[in-house]
Amino acid sequence: MEKNVIVGQSGGPTAAINSSLAGVYRTAKDRGAKKVYGMLHGIQGLLEERYIDLADHIKTELDAELLKRTPAAFLGSCRFKLPEIHEDREVYEKIFSILDKLEIEAFIYIGGNDSMDTIKKLSDYAIITGHPTRFVGCPKTIDNDLALTDHTPGYGSAAKYIGTSMKEIIRDSFCLEYNKGLVTIVEIMGRNAGWLTGAAALSEGEDCEGPDLIYLPELPFDIRKFGERVKKLLAKKPSVVVALSEGIRTGEGKYVCELGNSVDFVDAFGHKQLSGTAAFLANYIAGELGCKTRAIELSTLQRSASHAASRVDILEAYQVGGAAVKAADEGDSGKMVVLQRLSDDPYQCGTEVKDVHKIANDEKLVPREWVNKEGTYVTNEFISYVRPLIQGDVSPVMVDGIPRHLYRPIELVRR
Repeated sequence: MEKNVIVGQSGGPTAAINSSLAGVYRTAKDRGAKKVYGMLHGIQGLLEERYIDLADHIKTELDAELLKRTPAAFLGSCRFKLPEIHEDREVYEKIFSILDKLEIEAFIYIGGNDSMDTIKKLSDYAIITGHPTRFVGCPKTIDNDLALTDHTPGYGSAAKYIGTSMKEIIRDSFCLEYNKGLVTIVEIMGRNAGWLTGAAALSEGEDCEGPDLIYLPELPFDIRKFGERVKKLLAKKPSVVVALSEGIRTGEGKYVCELGNSVDFVDAFGHKQLSGTAAFLANYIAGELGCKTRAIELSTLQRSASHAASRVDILEAYQVGGAAVKAADEGDSGKMVVLQRLSDDPYQCGTEVKDVHKIANDEKLVPREWVNKEGTYVTNEFISYVRPLIQGDVSPVMVDGIPRHLYRPIELVRR
């Protein structure tokens, strides 16, 4: 590489997103990049000319290893939707003038569906104007819903955390007995795709029965049938544990969480903020059956649990970061790195690049055949798919009994 590289992070953070950042930095430097800049809070921060030289923060190999083990977005993230090119060319002119000033040869964006929309638009503008900067997407999302890739970095660690947490919740639910039983409902992230919620089945094994019911957003949710199933289960056992996606909807298409309270917040991409599904259904079951209920939201814990990170996930996240730089250096633009599974036993996975136009704003859902006929549990095919992705551990660097992270003073974020 003859000039500079800039990298940004966008969308929801993960336990592995900073490993991709480390991969971008190390590969860019190894390929001769003079500087590797980091956008503060993604494309939104770049528009405000907020960026740092990563060499000021990654000074040693220990710094790089700490970064791999640091959860959330080290550079800061954003949810910023670029306008269509024909709607506001001034935004693009400003971005590209900043790229010119910084002598940017490669622009790497780490993110999910909405982030790939940004790569698509920027690469299209570069083609229209004949601009030499190359734009490559680096996949990241715990939702695992990016098209054309076998899976996404961040998903394996989140799945591992969910499987572990469900096992602990199930164990806890049998500690006390209640006269009319106990129903615990665990709400897991997932707007339209149930990859995360399906991972609750990983808790099942010789020492754990796993959750009694699993509901994914790919299938319509019938509240009445749900209540009947819980009632039958309580007649057989003192405790019932249910895992469900925050985005489950009724047959009419209404989010279940909207039945309990209004969903007011909508982000730049038109996504409603979903919360309260477990609470609504716990209240419903308590009212119908008169039993003790608990509602648990894993919330941001499932995307920030670096202490439960999968070694496979961290290594693959680093790998795709490096592959994104390599692709840009070799002339690719308007592409995203994808993971291609080569074998399950032993597990092997490689990288390729695919046209981002075939990925942006698309969603990969859990196949219907990976959910049982009743729509209440995932199949063995789902488990076989996800289990290789949770293997291995990444030991945190411990200081005084607490994990040490790579830290960037918050003052650098503010103008």
